Amino acid sequence: MLKLPVDFLNKYQALLGAEKAKELFTSLEYSPKKAYRINSLKWQNQVSYKQDEPILNVNAAFYGKITGLDPEWVSGTVYSQDPAAMFPAMIAAAKPGERVLDLCAAPGGKSTALGEQLQSQGLLLANEISRSRAKILRENIERWGISNALITNETPQKLASQLPHFFDKIVVDAPCSGEGMFRKNNEAISYWSPDYISFCQKRQKDILTEAVKMLRLGGELIYSTCTFAPEENEQIVSWLVTNFNFEILPIKLAKIAVDHGHPEWADGNLLLKNTLRFWPFDELGEGQFVAKLKLVKSESQLVKSSPKKRRKHGTNQNLLNKEQILLIKKVLEPFNLPNELKNWSKLGLVQNNHVCIPAFPEVASLHLKIINNGIDLGILKKKRFEPSHQLAMVLGQIEQNQVINLSKQDYLCYLHGETVRIDTEIRGFVLISCHNLIFSFGKVSGDGILKNFYPKGLRTVKKGLQND
Repeated sequence: MLKLPVDFLNKYQALLGAEKAKELFTSLEYSPKKAYRINSLKWQNQVSYKQDEPILNVNAAFYGKITGLDPEWVSGTVYSQDPAAMFPAMIAAAKPGERVLDLCAAPGGKSTALGEQLQSQGLLLANEISRSRAKILRENIERWGISNALITNETPQKLASQLPHFFDKIVVDAPCSGEGMFRKNNEAISYWSPDYISFCQKRQKDILTEAVKMLRLGGELIYSTCTFAPEENEQIVSWLVTNFNFEILPIKLAKIAVDHGHPEWADGNLLLKNTLRFWPFDELGEGQFVAKLKLVKSESQLVKSSPKKRRKHGTNQNLLNKEQILLIKKVLEPFNLPNELKNWSKLGLVQNNHVCIPAFPEVASLHLKIINNGIDLGILKKKRFEPSHQLAMVLGQIEQNQVINLSKQDYLCYLHGETVRIDTEIRGFVLISCHNLIFSFGKVSGDGILKNFYPKGLRTVKKGLQND
């Protein structure tokens, strides 16, 4: 049984009344709900999981549990995510061609959904201030096969100084007191206190102050938290409206059990009813708050929407030369290329022998910590080209012929980093799949040995961790 803080109990009894508060406290004793999304970017997205309990309003999302060893996960065909946490990105409804910022992006649930919505058109900037979490963010975006993402490891202040008034939509899933995660992460209870809520509220205001600087006039801000606290929810939205001239937009959802914002918990602005509250006792998922706002008027926004100009000092990025093009072409020829790769020879840039197609070429003139920019095609070595893992994930967007489909046992060996003997007439680089879900590159030698190109950082510690 959870030992909830007395101040927490008293607070929500006062806010909700005895009956609703009891529902909340009881629901926190239940097991968290598991759910997953299916990736529409992938050509082959038939999964082995049951799909008999869909999550209304979210495309291709279902209740169910998956594991990190499943081919569906390893191939980027599914993403495991709390069902309530799926709604901020769904509500953002990014359109192909837009510039979208996911400011607090790790581990990547919202970024993968936003990238899917953009359909490889426009720009997704996914930022994470923590270096270690930014690495996880990159892995998830790469696995999902997103080709138009710029991943950064920066403070909001630094981003705002470089990209003023630049984005059409900004998603801020703000660091918060985590009350909605109590039953999922019991540690959140140990650091909860009224003072911690005040600290979180100040941090949220600091983050949002910088986020507003990056939003164009008429752009939309989607603000969300995983806490119940009005100080971090309705009161933050009220502060945004008062200080930055935002309009609170209505959010249309099909019939699901969802509460609306409470104006009486903030400044009484009736438009706060346009915000949404997901409570655990509604049995959708964990606790979540979401608001959608439009920047309707701000004197600071009356400037051109463009990155801050910097004096060019030159970079080590160069266009591909003829010799390099021939080396890369030899590797890519057997594969079918999605649209974003068809002009690789003209768009590709080389830096320190790494070849990429940048999602945002202009970033070279900015001073930002870049984790990844667009598609990493691979690395040029002496008289040869070695394709990247990300390229395999992007190639999984369309049907391929140069594919080796492994048995489940060989698949587990491959995840462990082993070579596999196969019976095939194919030679050279191939895409590797299991259950017809592409998850890596491999290379077949003359004696039928499949050389392992699954990244070392993703390999499993032991082979045979699960059986058929």
